[in-house]
Amino acid sequence: RMLQVKLIVTGDDFGYCPRRNQGIVDCFLAGAVSNVSLLVNGSAAADAAKLARRHNIPIGLHANLSEGSPVCEVLKTNSSLLNQDGFFHGKMGFRTALSKGLLNMSEVKQELKAQVELFRELTGHLPPHMDGHQHVHVLPEVRHVFAEVLQEYEIKYTRVPIEPGLHNCDWIPPALMDFYVGVEEDSFNTVDVFTRHGIRWTDIYIGLSTMGKNMSVGNIYSAIDSAIVEFTSKAPAHPTPQSRTVTIELMVHPGYPSVPPIGGCGEGPDDFSQSWERLHELQTLMQPELQSHYKSRNIQLCSFKDL
Repeated sequence: RMLQVKLIVTGDDFGYCPRRNQGIVDCFLAGAVSNVSLLVNGSAAADAAKLARRHNIPIGLHANLSEGSPVCEVLKTNSSLLNQDGFFHGKMGFRTALSKGLLNMSEVKQELKAQVELFRELTGHLPPHMDGHQHVHVLPEVRHVFAEVLQEYEIKYTRVPIEPGLHNCDWIPPALMDFYVGVEEDSFNTVDVFTRHGIRWTDIYIGLSTMGKNMSVGNIYSAIDSAIVEFTSKAPAHPTPQSRTVTIELMVHPGYPSVPPIGGCGEGPDDFSQSWERLHELQTLMQPELQSHYKSRNIQLCSFKDL
């Protein structure tokens, strides 16, 4: 019997700007994205929620503690989560502040809960899945608070960014690889915490090696194929009927490039969002050959609420 693969293609940063929203919707309507992750502090979050409702797009929460402004009123003026300019510390700044013990975990929890509540207000439901913008949710200390919030709201699914074969991807520049290896290590240390809180995630995660300019139809094929080979080699020799299905999340960032000053999460759009790399992802994901590859390999696109 052929292995059945359930693939969740998640478009991250929904709500970042109108052009990002439009790109993600175009991908969804073309069958290239099957799930989205909403930044509730994004400048176009309300518009994104409307689009998801209109087009029936499965939507979860992209919890953000690193870019832009908090949504919790109390934390907008005086909080350990803010830098001297009154914004979050940034992707690396957040990690530095955390390692120096400068972040108050009760404020992290307050902000995460405020983002869940705002998500519910915008969409009319709780998120079926919740992950972290720039992978903040697997960081030390944060992972415990994140798991508590998910358990409290009975949010079943998250993302654990451990990508099979990542270390063989020689096209990733060393500085970026260092960051990814850090994310991977944090993720390994998070598995027990999330498991204890009854949180689930897909069997396989892909998305670091295929981001931006590194995305190609061939890279997506080989990332999926090699991950499945590795996963099935570790699976039990006599599979039960359920274990004939393998679940994969492919994290993607498609969109039309942001045009300043519009977009972002309070500080305007960042470089990656303004770059051609977003458009490159959109065009790659919409290639008809990718769609037919999925069909021929018995890969079924779905969302977290279908698992």
